[in-house]
Amino acid sequence: MRFLLLAFLALFVASPAALAQAHKGRPAAAKKAAPRPAARPNWLTTIVKTPEAGYRIGNPNASLKLVEYGSRSCPTCARFAAESKPLFSSYVASGKVSYEFRDFLIHPQDIAISLLGRCVPTARYFSTLDAMFAGQPGFNARGQALTDADFKALEDMEVVPQARALSDKLGYTAFFKQRGMTEARVTQCLADRPALIELGKITGDAQKLGVNGTPSFFLNGRKLDNVYSWAQLEPLLK
Repeated sequence: MRFLLLAFLALFVASPAALAQAHKGRPAAAKKAAPRPAARPNWLTTIVKTPEAGYRIGNPNASLKLVEYGSRSCPTCARFAAESKPLFSSYVASGKVSYEFRDFLIHPQDIAISLLGRCVPTARYFSTLDAMFAGQPGFNARGQALTDADFKALEDMEVVPQARALSDKLGYTAFFKQRGMTEARVTQCLADRPALIELGKITGDAQKLGVNGTPSFFLNGRKLDNVYSWAQLEPLLK
């Protein structure tokens, strides 16, 4: 085959007429299309678990890195979640700000609901967190309706059974099942000892940084004192 190919090429080299004939009728070379500009990353779908065991949304190289230590049962945290939509639609979407949420355990139910909230697929982490905050008034109302007998029974339980009981009584189990989590998965998530240890470490590390309540914000590693609302936070981002 190689000899035939060489002979074929030699024919055109030896015969300009043959070369001209071969070229005749060829379509003109297509003009090179201009390279398309690189697609802009969608930072609102860029979600990862960080080495500090929080979850971050946005540009990992953003010039402003915002971290919130929050409790999923904290009303002030829920209020911040409701009023801070521009944080995501403007600041995070632009790539200028990344936002990371780290669970800080305050109330008894925080163990159960943090375990469940961190047990969803990473891509659904922040949509689930938002839905938990949106439904918080109903969850907390059920907690306030617990009787002394309920609390006594809870006190006598080990951590895992207590977490399950609180999840059931406050409506979180139903919340997650409505979003596709199976009974087996709920049980598995609430019994996840390494995840429980991880939650304890996040809270312990936060306390060493001076966190003693929620929400607590850090901007580029600096704690923002007396900042609890979007109205207080946005000027600092600007």
